[in-house]
Amino acid sequence: MKKTYLFYDIETTGLNKAFDQVLRFAAIRTDRQLNEIERYTIKIQLRPDVIPSPGAIITNRLSIEDLTNGLHEFEAIRQIHQIMNTPDTIGLGYNTLGFDDEFLRFSFHRNLLPPYTHQYRHGCRRMDLLPMAVMFWLYRKEVITWPQINGKPSLKLEHLRETNQLTAGPSHDAAVDVGATMELTRRFIRDRQMWDYLLGYFEKETDAHRVDEIPNSFQSALGEHRKGLMVSSEYGPQLMYQVPVLSIGNSIPYSNQTLWLRLDLPALKETKANTIDDSTWIVRKRYGEPGIILPPHQRYWKFLSAERKTIVSENLKWLQSNPAIFQQIVSYHRDYSYPFIPNLDPEAALYQIGFFTRSDEKLFKEFQTAQIEVKERIINRLSNEDARTLAKRLLCRNYPKNLPENITEEFEAYLRRVNPLHEDEAIVDYKGEPRLTPSVALAEIKRLKKSARLDNHQVELLDDLKKYIKINFPKNKAGRQLSFGDRFCD
Repeated sequence: MKKTYLFYDIETTGLNKAFDQVLRFAAIRTDRQLNEIERYTIKIQLRPDVIPSPGAIITNRLSIEDLTNGLHEFEAIRQIHQIMNTPDTIGLGYNTLGFDDEFLRFSFHRNLLPPYTHQYRHGCRRMDLLPMAVMFWLYRKEVITWPQINGKPSLKLEHLRETNQLTAGPSHDAAVDVGATMELTRRFIRDRQMWDYLLGYFEKETDAHRVDEIPNSFQSALGEHRKGLMVSSEYGPQLMYQVPVLSIGNSIPYSNQTLWLRLDLPALKETKANTIDDSTWIVRKRYGEPGIILPPHQRYWKFLSAERKTIVSENLKWLQSNPAIFQQIVSYHRDYSYPFIPNLDPEAALYQIGFFTRSDEKLFKEFQTAQIEVKERIINRLSNEDARTLAKRLLCRNYPKNLPENITEEFEAYLRRVNPLHEDEAIVDYKGEPRLTPSVALAEIKRLKKSARLDNHQVELLDDLKKYIKINFPKNKAGRQLSFGDRFCD
């Protein structure tokens, strides 16, 4: 089967990848010459446990009424999973590896679908147009007109779309943004040499080979260290989207992560054994994913200011002159592992749980297509407690009628945690960030209406959201809320 591109975009209830949900999915499948093959549009109903972010509502301009239409989450995410796992699919969009891909990964996990197969199985892999846009901005500016917003360069898709008239329609609409991404690709692909070169950065073997070809800057007791430039949109135009870095090996807990020490920070050469965490900055990179590593050739290095070049030179000399502290820096970052969060909610525990057993994964496959009563029986056969919790919540969200009392009672207890009496009791995600609570959402609505420049439609959207939250997430001094029956049963 020939490779196809799948340009896609999602609209969500917020930015929390573990707890928010997809509301809209749009995609266009093309061949490698960008001839259109198929279009997909999926609308998804708002889950009963999700409090939409006020900021997302006024950005996406989706009303509460809009969110009552569409598929329930389980069926929609199954369809999306199937689309993205079509053999030989190259999934891509604008900043998809920075946001959409991981958001979908948690959606797949929550719905008992394999979260990673779209990255590697059956010839599938991923790309991202945003880091490619950075490279075109740096080295092939003539391919498009680059927008200036308030005198500063902008690589936001909405600005690129408007400046270059890529597509018509409102920004932050998934279908419009997908069309704009595909049209931007058409402009980039006209420079075939540059396009083909950049494709290599999204192939693990090519990316790793290019890094291996970077000459060694120096060697320490811990190995060889290569000096290069890390290119990424996160560094912004003031740094020309790039920072000088030094390779220090691979992470030990996460062996697929290569580690790069940033060299343009003055604090580096002031590092002591007890200040490593504060005075050193590590960039973690997986081969085949952003950022892009360039060798220290003059044609790339020229974008660094004289001041940054001086800092880099001084830091390199300091590292070589202080091998003991350099070894401590390297060892600290190689050994570093993300903090373990006790009692982490199963929906947020994708990375902490690890992989489920093969027997449970086999049961997940049965669960996907089984009748409701069979799904209930499969839950009791799952060996992993977190998997059982995810399956029970899935039933309550998507098939709420006539469920056993023990399942609905557990979901009601979960809803009480979603709507805590005190904000310090909010559920947290894998980064320790709190799940959006009704109280915080209501406070944000009040702030936006007072301080933001909103049009009449946005004000109406916030008023509807406020009403929705007050009705569906009421709270009194006793902490009483709507029962499962009040929410779901006729």
